[in-house]
Amino acid sequence: MFRVRKWLSGTTFLLICVVAVMGVVLSAILSQHVHESEYFWERDPSLIADVAISASGQSSSSLDLSSATGQKSEPINEPINEPINEPINEPITPINRPVDLNPRKVALGDRLFHDPQLSHNNELSCASCHDRNLGGADGRPRSVGFEGGLVSFNAPTVWNSSLNFRQFWDGRAATLEAQIDGPILEPREMNSNWSEIIAKLSRDRSYVQSFRGLYPKGIEPEAIRDAIATYERALVTPNARFDQYLRGNASALTPKEKEGYRLFTDYGCVACHQGVNIGGNLFQRLGIMEDFFLERGAVESADLGRMNISGRVRDRYVFKVPSLRNVALTAPYLHDGSINTLEETIDIMARYQLGREIPPDEVALIVEFLQTLTGEMPAAAQ
Repeated sequence: MFRVRKWLSGTTFLLICVVAVMGVVLSAILSQHVHESEYFWERDPSLIADVAISASGQSSSSLDLSSATGQKSEPINEPINEPINEPINEPITPINRPVDLNPRKVALGDRLFHDPQLSHNNELSCASCHDRNLGGADGRPRSVGFEGGLVSFNAPTVWNSSLNFRQFWDGRAATLEAQIDGPILEPREMNSNWSEIIAKLSRDRSYVQSFRGLYPKGIEPEAIRDAIATYERALVTPNARFDQYLRGNASALTPKEKEGYRLFTDYGCVACHQGVNIGGNLFQRLGIMEDFFLERGAVESADLGRMNISGRVRDRYVFKVPSLRNVALTAPYLHDGSINTLEETIDIMARYQLGREIPPDEVALIVEFLQTLTGEMPAAAQ
């Protein structure tokens, strides 16, 4: 009997210990869950808006974050407006100001970029299609080239072009330096050649002095390319309101703009438009879910995209994904300049790239977000 009582006492003590340990562990788990929940709300107030728009297009007075966190959460009825103090971890990253650029090369490149002597008829400069007052583009569906002819593509903005992984819509140039030959030598654009350009510039004493002070061989194609590319690398647009938000200023965006960004992410736009340039870092087919060109009609050679470069059928209609930085300034849109507004562009992208139809009120919110991507005019362009 004594042994049985002793055994029971030992068993009871062991059970008490196990229960106590489980209690401590459970308490720690609950405490950690509460801490993480508080941390989430403090660090990511972008998901809180005065009015949250659901995927069905209906509005509610609170926002359910279960889809974002993977956990059920209680609705929060009032927005948290306290600014955060640390950068936010997002698929889009803020842009930095350029560093380590030779100011004399930037100045020389600026002069060359705006000099019509680089064209055969002395009428077109690089700035003719990349206007500092039009967001680094020209506001036309297709640019006007040599003797009034139209070029093949809509002019992409030169701003932040140094952040693209390739240049041109079809990505045929790997660097800014390699890109420069394209418009200068193209008969439909500037229709010039290097011998002609060097002869013109060499007659200008100030050009001769500037080149000799920077390049041992003076005025030559490689030096001209380097100067213009250095200037173009200075054309970045930092400190957009969305950049400020990414760096930790929660009050940089309005609740509607934050909601627009959430929709932009949830619909999948961010799959192609991410990184520091919010695009410009991959190729993608125009018309994944439906045939865009079948609907538009009149397919031209330029519409074939990367196929013109690679010769591969699989690259038909494949283009470099454009950057969305300063997109509110650079209408019209797409490689052919066929879309005039951001609203229409969002509808087109939703249908042909995502196979979705976005309600008009949500389109309007996404537009509000896109307008926060306008940065400061590059100092080199002022």
